[in-house]
Amino acid sequence: MTLDDIIASLFPDGHEVSNDNGVLHGSATLRSGGTMLVIGVANRTALGVDEAVRLSGHVLESIGRDSGPILVLVDSDSQRMSKRDELLGLNEFLAHLAKVLIHADMNGRPTVGVLYGHSAAGALLATGLATRVLVGLPGADPAVMDLPSMAKVTKLSMEALQEKAKSTPVFAPGLSNLAQMGAVHMTWSNAASLADQLVVHHSDYDSLAVAG
Repeated sequence: MTLDDIIASLFPDGHEVSNDNGVLHGSATLRSGGTMLVIGVANRTALGVDEAVRLSGHVLESIGRDSGPILVLVDSDSQRMSKRDELLGLNEFLAHLAKVLIHADMNGRPTVGVLYGHSAAGALLATGLATRVLVGLPGADPAVMDLPSMAKVTKLSMEALQEKAKSTPVFAPGLSNLAQMGAVHMTWSNAASLADQLVVHHSDYDSLAVAG
């Protein structure tokens, strides 16, 4: 499914979600008649300082002004590995984005992440993994750390890591492995309406549920 297909299936009652150079922002109408803030990263865009600031700003502007849940759509590269971003303190900006999402969730704006493409490393940690519920769509390709990078950090050979990955999900990228570790709560089906698989209980944010 394309991003347009996913958004249309999630929000058949209408939406105003725009894609500005890989940064998603807008609102959508829920089946219940309420509205949902929609943000995210698209087109496998690397998450850098500029993108993190914009996403954080959209959430902060919405807190206190709007109500309803927040959806975070994710198809990103890893964090942007540029000298500029690193010198500006990219790690702090990514941490800020994650804290903003957690803050919103703790203050009446339950967050749901939908991982529909790729994501890795800091970009995944600051978006999908910072939401209360993370859902995967078939074909999603997440990796907290790919095996070549893991080999550099652990000093283990690729052969050793590939062997460990067969039985230990923490050593392996992929949607099923993140699900085994509990990071991805469930995988939705593309064969059914995504709107029917998204159920947000407005009456009790503490009992947020996503049904699939």
